[in-house]
Amino acid sequence: MTTVISFLGSTLDAAKFGPTRWNKWRPSVSICMQDDLKVDRFIMLHGTYHQRLADYVAKDIADVSPETEVIQHPLDFEDAWDFEEVYGKLLDFARTMHFAPEDEDYLIHITTGTHVAQICLFLLTEARYLPGKLLQTQPQRGIPQPIGTWASIDLDLSRYDSIATRFAADAQESTSFLKSGIETRNAVFNTMIDEIERVAVRSRAPLLLMGPTGAGKSQLARRVFELKKMRHQVSGDYVEVNCATLKGDSAMSALFGHKKGAFTGAVQDRNGLLRSADKGVLFLDEIGELGLDEQAMILRAIEEGKFFPVGSDKEVESDFQLMAGTNRNLMEAVATGTFREDLFARLNLWTFTLPGLVERGEDIEPNLDYELERYAEREGERATFNAEARKTYLAFATSPAARWAGNFRDLAASITRMATLSAAGRIDAGDVKSEVARLELLWSGENAGSRTDDILAFLSPKTQDSLDPFDRVQLAEVIRVCRESRSMSEAGRTLFAASRVHKKSSNDADRLRKYLARFDLIWTDLIE
Repeated sequence: MTTVISFLGSTLDAAKFGPTRWNKWRPSVSICMQDDLKVDRFIMLHGTYHQRLADYVAKDIADVSPETEVIQHPLDFEDAWDFEEVYGKLLDFARTMHFAPEDEDYLIHITTGTHVAQICLFLLTEARYLPGKLLQTQPQRGIPQPIGTWASIDLDLSRYDSIATRFAADAQESTSFLKSGIETRNAVFNTMIDEIERVAVRSRAPLLLMGPTGAGKSQLARRVFELKKMRHQVSGDYVEVNCATLKGDSAMSALFGHKKGAFTGAVQDRNGLLRSADKGVLFLDEIGELGLDEQAMILRAIEEGKFFPVGSDKEVESDFQLMAGTNRNLMEAVATGTFREDLFARLNLWTFTLPGLVERGEDIEPNLDYELERYAEREGERATFNAEARKTYLAFATSPAARWAGNFRDLAASITRMATLSAAGRIDAGDVKSEVARLELLWSGENAGSRTDDILAFLSPKTQDSLDPFDRVQLAEVIRVCRESRSMSEAGRTLFAASRVHKKSSNDADRLRKYLARFDLIWTDLIE
């Protein structure tokens, strides 16, 4: 299917309303008269003051090409020669269009319209806001006939400095989008985001995000996908999986799918995550946790776009962009043989390391405001600090005493607790004092004695009073393992590693859930 996007030519498309008009070359009509160009849709941009001409040209197109659907799109400019106005309105038009470049071919006609409009169409096409090719038409030389000729073109329009400035502003808008609109101040982080923005819109190569747990890898990966979606660079879905949850035989099936009957329990075909990400983005978080066999198949899938589902002798295809995240040192993993060197080499083209919150002290304040906004959106009520409380909290948050072991997850949980516990949505000095004490307990020391003190932050006064010293030590170790694990199942496997070997069947998560319930605790209490 071919769609043409074109301005109505107020001069070139105009003609006397009679039979003699067919002796004249009119670019909008001529496009639909070409023997070697079948136009299925013609999107006509025009001012409301040219409505009569637009209707007349649309009727003539219907006469010469009945199969062409003409869609009129009124677009008015106060000054059609103002670069900023024309570019802005055309950009808005492009963003509201539903493009399907995998199913349609788009031709952006730049023969009609003012020179400013033509240049702006070129720039929007180059930036992929209009995901198509440029089209130029002209009358046939020496032969008076209405059809004319058409061709693709390539123009050098770099001399238009005002548009370059607009592009710079658009790039700033993209980087702000990647940062969720947070006005971050850390120079290293901002430079890195600028680079990621350029890579995201220009490359489909794998992108590797490294950094500690809670540094924001998953959130950034999703924002990259959403940016590419806005630019019409992907049309499929965003598929995310934590590789630490993919263990044993189920890992292959989850990633690559399986055929019915491939193994016990395979009662029907399964597409798998790679096929679900076709024409989209696949984010493999904690990719360092994948087994070597899965790594080998992932490598082939990103290089050739093909792989075998479990139990199938027929290859399937999936065209996706891979993004990966890890808090491990993959170079060390390569050296120890737990991560494939060839896969690391493929991933290492674009590698970015996100700094932890302690390294971004100047970004704590803008992230504090961001978390308050998220709380308001989530809970439907707003919470704010009074001046003294805000000053006290920021002083602690940026001091050496604040470890921020969980990075932005710790900060988000901290703000949520204060907002929830505040009276009438006003966080005061008392709320901050209680929260600082809670954080200091959570972060204090690493020996068993200090860990037993940490549990006080999770227990009610009644439960604390009834806790024996033996239970205190045991519970402290359970809480430590829970906070270092990615799921309740993983924590259960760690805690019951020896006893589970002697059981025919075990539900480690359920055992852990029941143990925590003895102390009026639930899993989410420990990981926030």
